[in-house]
Amino acid sequence: MRIGLAGGSGFIGRHLRAALSARRNDVITASLRKPVEAAAAFATCDAVVNLAGESIFQRWSHAAKQRIYQSRVEGTRALIDAFAGHARRPAIYIGASATGYYPPSETATYTEASPHGDDFLGDLCARWEAEAQRATQLGMRVAILRTGVVLGTDGGALATMVRPFRLGLGGVIGSGRQWISWVHIDDIVGIYRMALDGASGTFNATAPQPVDNAELTRALASVLHRPALFRVPAVALRVALGEGASILLDGQRVLPQHALESGYNFRFTALDDALGNLLT
Repeated sequence: MRIGLAGGSGFIGRHLRAALSARRNDVITASLRKPVEAAAAFATCDAVVNLAGESIFQRWSHAAKQRIYQSRVEGTRALIDAFAGHARRPAIYIGASATGYYPPSETATYTEASPHGDDFLGDLCARWEAEAQRATQLGMRVAILRTGVVLGTDGGALATMVRPFRLGLGGVIGSGRQWISWVHIDDIVGIYRMALDGASGTFNATAPQPVDNAELTRALASVLHRPALFRVPAVALRVALGEGASILLDGQRVLPQHALESGYNFRFTALDDALGNLLT
């Protein structure tokens, strides 16, 4: 299989590219900063995976929100529009989304059938996914992965969280009650492979056992053999990150119902096992 990969230099992209190359897929990469050129490069591929997007882990100024929106929604729209101009195009389109699709809640549980939120991330993800679904009009099979907090040692949230814990400065963020719908890097790569190999529709790319921030703090302190005595006040994060602090202070309890029903066998279902694999 020949696979086009946008966003291949990112954390998930690096791991996915390595896994696909290991099973002897031919992987080519291109940047969506030039969507017409990317579509031309991907036109002879069997499938395309779009992981491109500006990082949401930043202060959400008006300009930052515009960059985030443009890189995801407008970038996807431009790529699909460019594919429409090619007589030959990939048969499969796999797009990224995020669990921010769902409204923040300490009590709700979400599956793929749950409605999206009306905040910035909820609206962003809904529009992002709508652009990806336009690929069906071109005869492409479409799968979309709503990604949770991806755990790995060479990027993503865990690499940032580990530093203060190793210094003995780790602790609960805000109330500690916000849900963390996490997933091991190996499993999100596995779900992408499943989508490439025939699964369609929308998938919550999260482990089956989400935890709250307090439990994540306990598990991380335990595996690193460090105390977790500090608490990061919500007000401090809101001062530093503005509206963007919601990424750390709010959360969603998201279950991977579609992945499980499709037969995906998670390598890591428990947080302690995932952290032990990555950090010991």
